[in-house]
Amino acid sequence: MDDLPEQVAWDILGRLNRAVDRSSVSLTCKRLHELDNVQRKSIRVGCGLNPANEALVSLCNRFQNLEKVEISYSGWMSKLGKQLDDRGLYNLSISCPLLADLTLSYCTFITDAGLSHLAFCSHLSALKLIFTPRISGCGILSVVVGCKKLSLLHLIRCLNITRMEWLEYLGKLKTLEDLCIRNCRAIGEGDLIKLGQSWQRLKRLQFEVDANYRYMKVYDRLAVDQWQKQSIPCDSMIELRLVNSIISPGRGLACIFGKCRNLERIHLDMCVGVKDSDIIGLARNSSNLKSISLRVPSDFSLPLLMNNPIRLTDECLEALAANCSSLESVRLSFSDGDFPSISSFSLRGILTLVQKCPLRELALDHVYSFDDVGMQALCAAEHLEMLELTMCQEITDEGLQLAAQFPQLCILKLSKCLGVTDDGLKPLVRTRKLKVLAVDDCPQISERGVQGAAHSVSFKQDLSWMY
Repeated sequence: MDDLPEQVAWDILGRLNRAVDRSSVSLTCKRLHELDNVQRKSIRVGCGLNPANEALVSLCNRFQNLEKVEISYSGWMSKLGKQLDDRGLYNLSISCPLLADLTLSYCTFITDAGLSHLAFCSHLSALKLIFTPRISGCGILSVVVGCKKLSLLHLIRCLNITRMEWLEYLGKLKTLEDLCIRNCRAIGEGDLIKLGQSWQRLKRLQFEVDANYRYMKVYDRLAVDQWQKQSIPCDSMIELRLVNSIISPGRGLACIFGKCRNLERIHLDMCVGVKDSDIIGLARNSSNLKSISLRVPSDFSLPLLMNNPIRLTDECLEALAANCSSLESVRLSFSDGDFPSISSFSLRGILTLVQKCPLRELALDHVYSFDDVGMQALCAAEHLEMLELTMCQEITDEGLQLAAQFPQLCILKLSKCLGVTDDGLKPLVRTRKLKVLAVDDCPQISERGVQGAAHSVSFKQDLSWMY
C-alpha cells in the first residue's frame, strides 16, 4: 500500500460511499487512514455519540475538512446517554471551520442559545431542523443574521416558531433558494409574504400545513391585501410543493401561480380551493413544466369556501396538454371515492395528456373513469416507462394484458385493484419486458401469479382495507 500511487489511493476512497466502508478501509493501513481523514467531507452521527459533546469535537479534529454534518437522535432514549446540547453546538461551530451544511434531527436538548452559536459559521449555506421543539423564531433569526450565505432552510415539525422576523430578514438578504416549512403549526400561508424580494431568487418551495391544526392566519385582511399587491416575479422557481394549503383567489400562495414562468415541478396535495383557473393559469405561464401531481380533497368543511364551488375538470388537463409540451410525469389522485361528485375528470381529459405530452410516468389513484379503453390508448404512448394504478376498479384482465404491448413500459405498480387477476399478468410473464413489478393488496392476484413477470418483483397482500 505504501507504493500505491496517490491518485489510485484517492480513487479507492472516492468509490466508497458508505461511511462504514470508509471507516473499515481506513483501518487497513496508516496511509489510507490519513487520506480518509483528509478526504472525508461529511459525517452522520447521533445516538452513538457518548459523551456527545466531547465525541463530536474529537470527530471534527480528526476530519478537519468536514463540510456537511448530520446529527440525528431519532429513536433516542435516556439510557443511551445525554444528547448533544448547546455547549456541543458551540464546540461544533469552532471545531468545524468549513461547515456549510448542518442537519439537526430530534435534537431536543438544543435551545435558541445553542443555535445562536451557528452565527459564527461563516460558510454555512444549508440548515435543516427536524423536530427541534426548543427552537423558536429568535433562534432562527440569530442564524439568518449571522450566516450571510444561507441559501437553504428546512424547518420540519418545529412547533414553537411563532415570531416571523427571520422571514423578513431573509427577504432583505435575498440569498435564499430553497425553503421548506412542514408542519410548523404557527406558520401560515400569509406569513410567506414577508419573504418580499427573496421570491425573485427562490428556486424551491415546500410548504405543508399540519392537517390536524390549520392555522387560520391566512385569512387576516392585511395579509390578503399584501398578497394581492405582490408584484415580485418568481422567475427562478423550478419546484413548488404544497400540502394541506389553502388555494383561493387573492389569498396566499394562489397569488404566485401565474408568476412562476420557469416552473418544472409542482405538487398539490390536499390543497383546499384549487380550481381549473389556477391550473390553466399555471399551464399558460409555465411552459417548461415537466411534472405535475394533484391530490385533491373532497371534504370542504371550511365555511369560507362552502359558497364557492370548487371544480377541476378536463379543461385544466387540456390546458396542460396544449401548453406544456415537456410534461413527462403526471400523478392524479382523488382523496376518496366521493371525489367524482366534485371533480369531472373524464377518460377523454386524461387521454388528451397522454396523446399530446411525452409522458414517461403516469400514476392514477381512485380514478374510476380510467378503464380498459384507457389501457388500449396507452399502447400508443411511445415514451411511457412507468405506470402506477391504485384503486382503479374499472380495469380488468383484458386491459391489464395490454400492458405487454406498451412500447417502453418497464415499471408497473398495482395497488388495491379489484378487477385484475393472475390471468392479466400472463402476457407479461411471457415477454419478461418489465424491470420492476409491484403488486400490493390486489385480492385476486396471487404471489404465484407475479413470479417471472419482471426482473424484480415485490408482492404484498393485506386486505384489511376492504373491510
